[in-house]
Amino acid sequence: MFKLRVDAETVARTRFSPSLAAESLAWLKLAADAGRHPVFGDPGPVARAALTHPDVALLRDLLPRPGEVYTPDLLTPQPGTAGRHRDLLDEQIARIEAATQDDLETQVLAYTRVHWARPLPVAVRRSLESGTMPRRLANGLARFWREVLAEDWSGLQTVLDRDITHRGQAIARHGVGGVLGSLHPTIGWAGDAITVVKPFDGEADISGRELVLAPGVLSWPGVSIQIDVPGQVVLCYPAHGVGTGAGHRPGRIAPVVGAARAALLTDLEPARSTAELATRTGYSPGTVSYHLSALHRAGLVSKVRDGRYVLYRRTAQAVALLDGDGAG
Repeated sequence: MFKLRVDAETVARTRFSPSLAAESLAWLKLAADAGRHPVFGDPGPVARAALTHPDVALLRDLLPRPGEVYTPDLLTPQPGTAGRHRDLLDEQIARIEAATQDDLETQVLAYTRVHWARPLPVAVRRSLESGTMPRRLANGLARFWREVLAEDWSGLQTVLDRDITHRGQAIARHGVGGVLGSLHPTIGWAGDAITVVKPFDGEADISGRELVLAPGVLSWPGVSIQIDVPGQVVLCYPAHGVGTGAGHRPGRIAPVVGAARAALLTDLEPARSTAELATRTGYSPGTVSYHLSALHRAGLVSKVRDGRYVLYRRTAQAVALLDGDGAG
């Protein structure tokens, strides 16, 4: 178990904000590991293609491999206070680019040596020694976001905003302590400390420091703590209403996948062709095809050829999202 010791000032300075850098790296890591998100499935060929750029590959090389747990905190700086999500990301990218050589050497050299059971990749060491690492990491994150996540982000943004609104209402009813103890089953509130169930023991005193609570969608269902960058404390937790459980009742999938894709999923019983869906929904065939491709990459629709037509049908995973209880 890990404990974050707090005082009244920390509680007073606690705020909520999504970490778009953490969300981006969670998706990037899934693509690098050939993994699948429990809800959104395969990151898809666009995400994998983005990994071929040298700056994105540098980010990939600094992420833990399966069985490892440490990620340098400088890759996911504490979110700022900007009102727009894109501005939040720009602030985090600027903080990555401003990382000091001391922080780089501490986190990239020393901490990985302790936590990883493998040597640092040669390309990472060369970038660090040449002084190009901060600029390249910032560019890699900006590039991955732009090529992979930016276009479809609005639906996920709605989920994060809804979670923060939900937490704000809970604070009004139960106070900050009550909310700190309800973020996730592995997160507890002990009156003077936040406890997080981890496979290791530790403690950090964050008295007097600002604490940012960051809901996660692409990082769902993970819980992580960031304390390695001086003055920055972030607790990432799974956003409310993500997953295949009761949070996904009919009509609640739109904020997760977007209104157009939710409408298509709802209409995919029985299986239908692109042309039929275009006629029924009013979207152009090109728009329908684009969204169906994204849903197919996410594992939410399957497709089969019937004569000269390709028919799409929602998968069991999509049914669980639509119905909440997993029943079709």
